[in-house]
Amino acid sequence: MTTMTSPRWLAPEELRAWINYLDCSTLLNDYLDQQLRRDAAMAHADYSLLARLSVAPDRALGMSLLAEQLKFTRSRLTRAVIRLEESGYVRRREDPADGRGQLAELTDAGMELMTKAAPGHVAAVRRVVFDALSPEQVEQLATITATVVASLKQAGEEDAYPAALPWHRR
Repeated sequence: MTTMTSPRWLAPEELRAWINYLDCSTLLNDYLDQQLRRDAAMAHADYSLLARLSVAPDRALGMSLLAEQLKFTRSRLTRAVIRLEESGYVRRREDPADGRGQLAELTDAGMELMTKAAPGHVAAVRRVVFDALSPEQVEQLATITATVVASLKQAGEEDAYPAALPWHRR
């Protein structure tokens, strides 16, 4: 027989922090998506994908590694890469280091798009995040988010929520 225990409810200050985090996350993602759609005719998720490729060696990454970095399922990444490939911003090719794998590679057109989109995107991030914080708060934000990411990875390793963490490798 399973014993039911009552959940450990959030204390008022924890609930306030959680709601603020949810609001911040939702509003920030919406704001950045709108900025990129308006200024560069692209979605924030596509920008993130292209940005990862733009800083990779030879502007290429293995599809599995790219999915892991973006926290995308492989099928979501494949759909995004196909869409960006059709626009001429990405191409897929065989991975010479892994005959079964593919690389996603940023094309010259994709790099040109990133070169045009990045200044406005960085300005938007700076305006709504970093200009609003003191240097101490920036350090706190970095520490807090790194701690939560580590906690999520640990939860994935413990199989607490394996479906919620498809990007985490064991």
